[in-house]
Amino acid sequence: MASADAYDVIVVGLGGMGSAAAHHLSARGARVLGLEKFGPVHRQGSSHGGSRITRQSYFEDPAYVPLLLRAYELYDDLERTAGREIAILGGGVMVGRPECRTVAGSLRSAQEWGLPHEMLDAKEIRRRFPTLAPRDDEVALYERRAGLLKPEDTVAAHLQLAARQSADLRFEEPVERWEPYRDGVRVRTARGTYTAGQLVICPGAWAPGLLADLGVPIRVERQVMYWFQPRHGIEPFRPERQPIYVWEDPDGVQVYGFPAIDGPEEGVKVAFFRKGATNTAEKTGGSRVADDGGTGDAPMPPLTPETLDRVVHGDEIQAMAAYMADRIPDLAGRFVRAATCMYSTTPDEHFVIARHPLHPESVTVACGFSGHGFKFVPVVGEILADLALGGATRHPIGLFDPARFGGSSGS
Repeated sequence: MASADAYDVIVVGLGGMGSAAAHHLSARGARVLGLEKFGPVHRQGSSHGGSRITRQSYFEDPAYVPLLLRAYELYDDLERTAGREIAILGGGVMVGRPECRTVAGSLRSAQEWGLPHEMLDAKEIRRRFPTLAPRDDEVALYERRAGLLKPEDTVAAHLQLAARQSADLRFEEPVERWEPYRDGVRVRTARGTYTAGQLVICPGAWAPGLLADLGVPIRVERQVMYWFQPRHGIEPFRPERQPIYVWEDPDGVQVYGFPAIDGPEEGVKVAFFRKGATNTAEKTGGSRVADDGGTGDAPMPPLTPETLDRVVHGDEIQAMAAYMADRIPDLAGRFVRAATCMYSTTPDEHFVIARHPLHPESVTVACGFSGHGFKFVPVVGEILADLALGGATRHPIGLFDPARFGGSSGS
């Protein structure tokens, strides 16, 4: 085993949040070691699939808006510094009945923070965005500054900058364990043992294992992204004509989608939001089937990254196409491809960003991003650098305190 190496900060996990943390830490002059289980910009976690929605009129909670405003600034900086296109802000609509969470919550945030927006009735939605076919009782909040982010380019840009700033980034080196050590931490991998004054853990769906003592009940969910070739081609779906959307039906089911950004033959992406499997037998649109082939109410083992079914099945594709038939009739022409990813969801669907309650002097955690975290990647990186190097941040993160779950405490 390699001899111990000393760093200022070790970052575990170099996906969306970890790559941003490595960049912000190394930009401040910290000696950073980054450890990643897979290769750079991999497709095994939650930071892939070509696109992620970004929006500021945030239906989840108005408390997120200040972080979004800062994230937009940092994404602009990242594009300029790394020389990559990362954001396409072609506008977005939050669609549903006026009282639904997607619409009412978005309107609340827009009004509370004075965000530019428009409210559109069904007729106006159809006029301005002809691909969309809302019901007569549905409305939309339109936000001009909404759009999409490119997750792979975001991660690659943060890794590029971190390496340029002398961060030591090591891939295909999974962490086996971490522990307090002297005045800092010690991290063991299959290749070596490393020490540092500070540890930042960004484990994604691996949080239940790496952060078992955190006291946060994180649920791993299997999610599927679909690409369809529209029946009449992609022209009506180009970014200058097609907005991003989050669409909620009367049963509370949400679906989201994007314009065509990958060329004429790559199709248009759509997915359900929070309609994924949470155990080893479920799949979207299917029934619960026990491992022995039986059915019933017997509890199933919780889903893990290792047990995730990465095959997308025919009934899932059919269910997605059928669901969209009345909402965007032209969308689901020919199926092109699909991909799986994972959400790591907390019980209240809010994030966890804090000093570890059992190790507040040396360990910072970022996990449980619950399917809506990617738009915050650069500001989370900034917050993690604040916490690791200074013990506090100016950003409002009280909502993300793990103590809200009544688990581990430092007392």
